[in-house]
Amino acid sequence: MPSVTLTLNQRAALLSIVMLVVGLLIWEAAIPAQTAATELTEYERLMGLGEERAGVPPPSDVIAKAWEQLSDPFYDAGPNDKGIGIQIGYSIYRVLTGYLLAALVAIPLGFLIGMSPIAYKALNPYIQVLRPISPLAWMPLALFIIQDSEASAIFVIFICSIWPMLINTAFGVAGVRQDWVNVARTHELGSLKTAFTVILPAAAPTIITGMRISIGIAWLVIVAAEMLVGGTGIGYYVWNEWNNLDLTSVIFSILMIGVVGMLLDSAFAVLQRAVAYAE
Repeated sequence: MPSVTLTLNQRAALLSIVMLVVGLLIWEAAIPAQTAATELTEYERLMGLGEERAGVPPPSDVIAKAWEQLSDPFYDAGPNDKGIGIQIGYSIYRVLTGYLLAALVAIPLGFLIGMSPIAYKALNPYIQVLRPISPLAWMPLALFIIQDSEASAIFVIFICSIWPMLINTAFGVAGVRQDWVNVARTHELGSLKTAFTVILPAAAPTIITGMRISIGIAWLVIVAAEMLVGGTGIGYYVWNEWNNLDLTSVIFSILMIGVVGMLLDSAFAVLQRAVAYAE
């Protein structure tokens, strides 16, 4: 019988599946079964002693909840009862809006900082002061000035996304080999054409790295922002289910946040490989 040789990726995938199955079995076995008492006194019934107590749900309940939610992800039964697909859609819309606005500001400004030592020295103090501020610290100010929860959430995404893209763009542009820029000058290319045909392709891997970091931060922040502003979104969904003491839905939504974050990161990983080059 011929032996089957698995590749490294196949063995890693197999090990991941085994770890998942073992983890789920341990989780399932660790949850004690709850049984309601059959014979209670009138006092015990009034005190609710025969009812099941809240606890961490087993994975079988989470899987059942996932099947229920994912089988109809876009139902809309009112303001407080929307499918998980609609909630994630609202969150992705806010993330991409704030993120793209940040890219429109950060990448040109990063180019300017990377190409001009004077601009770098002038702007660096502001960057160093503003960059460490927690995104959520901006929320009260944004709600007061903008007076719109939707726009305030987008602003928080904007302000937290801008710094990794700005710094990485400036670093990538400043690191472009001077020989390549000199060759462009030798061919009498203008500044704009040099920027688009020489500097941008050379700095693209570093810029995409900054954009990849930013999208991860934006997805982290939107959950917290939506818990504060309410209304719609995956963050609001988590908080709403917590208020309903539905831990099964909370765990399911946490897993969905992880899956969507992984997909966003994977998209930028593909883009990063596409612009990579070997000198």
